[in-house]
Amino acid sequence: MQPTIVTSRDNPIFRRLKKLAESSRARREARMTLLDGEHLLEAYLDGGGRPHTLVCAAACASACIARLAARCGATRTVVFADALFAELSPVATPTGVLAEAAWLAPLAPDATPLAIVLEDIQDPGNLGSMLRTAAAAGATLAVLSKGCHDPWSPKALRGGQGAQFVLPLLRDADLAAWLAAFDGQSVALALGDSGDFYAASHTGPMALVVGNEGAGLSAATVRAAQRRMRIPMPGRVESLNAAAALAAALFEVVRQRRAGNAN
Repeated sequence: MQPTIVTSRDNPIFRRLKKLAESSRARREARMTLLDGEHLLEAYLDGGGRPHTLVCAAACASACIARLAARCGATRTVVFADALFAELSPVATPTGVLAEAAWLAPLAPDATPLAIVLEDIQDPGNLGSMLRTAAAAGATLAVLSKGCHDPWSPKALRGGQGAQFVLPLLRDADLAAWLAAFDGQSVALALGDSGDFYAASHTGPMALVVGNEGAGLSAATVRAAQRRMRIPMPGRVESLNAAAALAAALFEVVRQRRAGNAN
């Protein structure tokens, strides 16, 4: 199948993809997004997805199509003029490859529940990083409040590097109601008068609750969690950022579970 050549901003394909690149509402209504770069596309294919449209920049179209055509099969291929492609790219130096792709809905693994509960994480890079860390730690679910950034935005996808394709997501959640119904231990990661996270046992079903990059967790969400705990910090800094705190907590859970399984 010969690729479609697009050189005009009035082209309906370009207009559709432009909306996906810029509008959370458009992505939600279509349940579609844009994947940026070959690595992310490969992760999407590995997750069982098949892109709707493969988009290449004119400058590298031949090499792009040759590398990706076999795995993408009968997927429609579009070649954009370089200036048009740059308008869709989420980075200053475009990768030369984009893909229009449907959201995936991965199934939760058959494992001891390990959920991350995120309140109003607004930076797409932070959100993507948190999802990536959770997926690497074997988390079974990510619960996102209504105030979180769109996890399917191109920038969040770049931060996640494939996490959204393997980690089940619950969006727009009422965190207090979800925590009340959770059948396990829920821990709000917070400073102040909190217990030492490393001194407690975390081998059973767990939900780790992390708040906004600046404001932290709301009082209502802290009350909804069963426990309030802190990551021990012997150094002379005030706090960890949200993504680092979540990573430290997740892999302490991983360490304890591995130690328990070894005994």
